[in-house]
Amino acid sequence: MNLLDRYIARQVLWFTLLVSVVLVTLGALFSFIEQQSDVGVGSFGVLDAVVVTALKMPKQAGQLLPIAALIGALLGLGNLARSSELIVIRAAGVSVIRVSAAVAAAGLLLFAAGVVVAEYLAPPLETYANEVRTFGKYANFSFAGKAGVWLKDGSRIVSVQDQGADSIYGGVYVFDLVADAQGRQRLTGVTRATRATLVAEHSWLLGDYESTQIGENGTHSMREPTHRFETEISADLLGAAIQDPDVLPVRGLFRYVGHLKANGLESRTWEISLWSRIARMLSTIVLSLLAVPFVFGPLRSSGAGARMAIGIGIGIFYVLVNRTLENSGDVYGLSPLLVAWAPLLALSAITGIAIARTR
Repeated sequence: MNLLDRYIARQVLWFTLLVSVVLVTLGALFSFIEQQSDVGVGSFGVLDAVVVTALKMPKQAGQLLPIAALIGALLGLGNLARSSELIVIRAAGVSVIRVSAAVAAAGLLLFAAGVVVAEYLAPPLETYANEVRTFGKYANFSFAGKAGVWLKDGSRIVSVQDQGADSIYGGVYVFDLVADAQGRQRLTGVTRATRATLVAEHSWLLGDYESTQIGENGTHSMREPTHRFETEISADLLGAAIQDPDVLPVRGLFRYVGHLKANGLESRTWEISLWSRIARMLSTIVLSLLAVPFVFGPLRSSGAGARMAIGIGIGIFYVLVNRTLENSGDVYGLSPLLVAWAPLLALSAITGIAIARTR
């Protein structure tokens, strides 16, 4: 990138940063107001509400980044147009494609920053925020309703009823199954433990262990104070089962989708969430580029308010289309790849055609 490319990219990045701060601050305000209904419940207080709000801000920043990138590009390029700098740039022989490349470079940097926030910063902070909120309200809690969480691990079915602290669970049941010659499943053993601690990647330590093995000639029971239990169900997979897909990083979603497919379970909902997350991250670059034809065209002489309104309108419309398709795809059984990538491909085509027609 030469000096001019860096100058254009810097304008886009600076205004995107300002817009992100404004949007995240507004989101944090609404989040703090939402926490007020929990203040006074158990030991959850105002300070806890402030902590929870602050911990949720990185997730909000990641979710709002595509809209912030569009508005920031509109404002940054619009600022150059209002001061006639874009006219000088074009008069110097710089093409619209060259300007678009500089904006795309800024969008690529925003995409990289969004990946870091969404994958490495937001998930653990969001999880900790949920723990602060939940453990402030209740000493112990059921995290999946009365039915608990059910996971399939090969020929085993594992049920976990509640969580008392990080990596410590209660009400664990394990059902061992075997298939007969006709493919019908038969119960061969039941294991119960009042508590379970994840001590390694695929190893649990069960407390107050009770096991009953069912054979052709009767049953055999065994009790132990503690018992080491090996399973492919790790803390990440258990976390995936009890958390909202939006809380998990892409790598966690990818592992959980693989686990579901390996065990022959329905994975459509999680696949839609996985591919939609990736598509939304990439939309940051495309939405940044969408500002180029607007600034060179109908918004050339418009003020910052008009550009802000246009950016918010387009961003909200794109998010609504995405969410509608995600929900519809899950309900009507549409392909996860089609649901996730169709809006981005359509937006990319519209943006490319608009830039190509810009003079």
